[in-house]
Amino acid sequence: MSRKKANYPEGVRVGRSSAGLGLFATRAFKKGERVIEYVGRVIPTAEEYTSKSKYLFEVNKRKTIDGKPRMNIAGYINHSCRPNCEPEIERGHIFIDAIKNIKTGQEFVYDYGEEYFNEHIRPYGCRCAKKH
Repeated sequence: MSRKKANYPEGVRVGRSSAGLGLFATRAFKKGERVIEYVGRVIPTAEEYTSKSKYLFEVNKRKTIDGKPRMNIAGYINHSCRPNCEPEIERGHIFIDAIKNIKTGQEFVYDYGEEYFNEHIRPYGCRCAKKH
């Protein structure tokens, strides 16, 4: 059985993280470099409100992607209050771009946003590494 490589770009691997599993760099990434595309099933607007998925990503008012991790390697990127990546929406696609230089072995992290944070992270406590 062959594994689909289209959404598993060179330079990344899934591994153990403080939040369970995460996505890590297997090579250095420069600030501004595209890391990966967030992919998944496009769901109807009505399903956004009934879905129990924690991997919903709104592209625009008419398009939301359900990127459950097994089909979407970018779904393994964890939240951080001090991100090294950020989502960039271009022509209906969601890309994750480096906003800092990322060294080999570092975990990719981005800020999931206030709504997701308040609903899914704050009640259980934020696990991201906070540097003061």
